[in-house]
Parts: sequence; C-alpha cells; structure tokens
Amino acid sequence: MRHLVWITVIVGFVLLMTLSWGKEQASDFLGRDDGRTRGNLQAPITLVEYSDFTCGFCLKFFQETWPRIRDKYIETGKVRFLYRDFPRAFQGPGVDAAIAARCAGDQGRYWQMHDRLFTNGGGLDESAFQRHAKAIGLDQPVFVTCLKEARHTDPIFQDRSEGVSLGFRGTPGFVLLRTRGGEQEKEPPIVIPGAFPFEVFEEQIDRLLGVADAKGKG
Repeated sequence: MRHLVWITVIVGFVLLMTLSWGKEQASDFLGRDDGRTRGNLQAPITLVEYSDFTCGFCLKFFQETWPRIRDKYIETGKVRFLYRDFPRAFQGPGVDAAIAARCAGDQGRYWQMHDRLFTNGGGLDESAFQRHAKAIGLDQPVFVTCLKEARHTDPIFQDRSEGVSLGFRGTPGFVLLRTRGGEQEKEPPIVIPGAFPFEVFEEQIDRLLGVADAKGKG
C-alpha cells in the first residue's frame, strides 16, 4: 500500500513536469556523457542522478536502491547511468567531495572515489580524500594539486544550475529518458524527485523499456 501511494505521487509529479516542458523542450544536456557514466553507452534508457555526497537521502539511495538498479538494469545493458553534482551549499564538504571525485576522474578513477565517498561515511575532508586517493592508486601529488586548484568548481555548479532548471531544489533528483544510440529521444523526460524505493524506478524503467522495444520492432 505504501509503495502504491509513492507511485501515485511520482506519477502526478511526472505529469506536471511533462506539461511544463513540452515535447520540444527536452533539455539536450541530460544525455551528455562527460565520463561519469556507468553501463552500456548504447542503452535504450538513460538514468541521470543529481546528488550531493553529504546528503543522507542520497546515501540511502546508494545503499538500498542503487545496487538493485545496477544488478537488474545497468549490468544487463538496459540502462545507462549518469551522475551529476548538485551541492546543497555553495561551499563546504559537499563541494569539496565533488571536487575530489572529479580530480580522481582526471586519473581515470572517478567511480572508485565516488563509491568510497558514499561507502566510507563521514570525514569528507582533505585527509580523508587523500586516504581514498592512496587506496585507489592515484598519483598523490597530482591529486593534491587538483584539490587545491579546485578547477572543477565551475563544472560542478554548471551541473547544479542544470538541475535547478529541471525543477530540483534538493537531493537526490533523478531523470529517466528514452535514448537510442546514445542520443536523447525528443520526448519529455520522466522526473523522479527524491530517494523513492526501487519499485518506483522499476515501474518507470520497465514502462520505458516496453516503449523502446515496441519502437525497435516497428
């Protein structure tokens, strides 16, 4: 019964977002691949997460919902997953952690750092970042320089601005869109505004997969 209530709420919100954007206003930036991508690049469905490393509900999603999405949809090639930064404050540990993850990404270790920042809760400071960097085999001097220069700050807040344009005011926020060949289909995305249970994602993804399958056979 509780899941039914959640699904009813999300369907209502999705309808509002579809009406406000319209078919011709689906934002091109949603499908952008900047390297923070998991799964099949040619997947028919893309799931975009807007998140903050200090967010308790984002941690809840990572611990409880993400493993089930990963196992059922990402590892089977059905869904491509993209991560976007949405720091809740304009400075502090959320921004610092996002910079640390991107600095690790410069050395090809974005997801290893991302997962450790969520798995090893607390201690989102430079000493913790350096411990993670050592554990995942980063070049420490290069990583520390990247942290100090903070050159990834502007792209982080570009992510945030895009999330705000989608209607997000907190984290996490998710967008589901049907894709083909890695390019966004010109149809309204589905917005999931919060850490809803797996069943909500499952219902929406399965519905989109059914539509994608039908179009593929058409």
